[in-house]
Amino acid sequence: MRKYLFSGAVITAVISGIGVVRTTLAGPRDWRLLLMWVSWAASLAIAIGTVSEETKRPDLGE
Repeated sequence: MRKYLFSGAVITAVISGIGVVRTTLAGPRDWRLLLMWVSWAASLAIAIGTVSEETKRPDLGE
């Protein structure tokens, strides 16, 4: 679990989610808001998948 919490990609995705929440609370409700949520969810999924794949990969240099 620690590998996900301290990953730069996951941290960046979570912080960008704060901006999406602020836009949701303050902005108009239209199709662009839905696209923002979809793109945020996709970036979070990619970040989690990247961390998962990197932990499965053996280190060849050591």
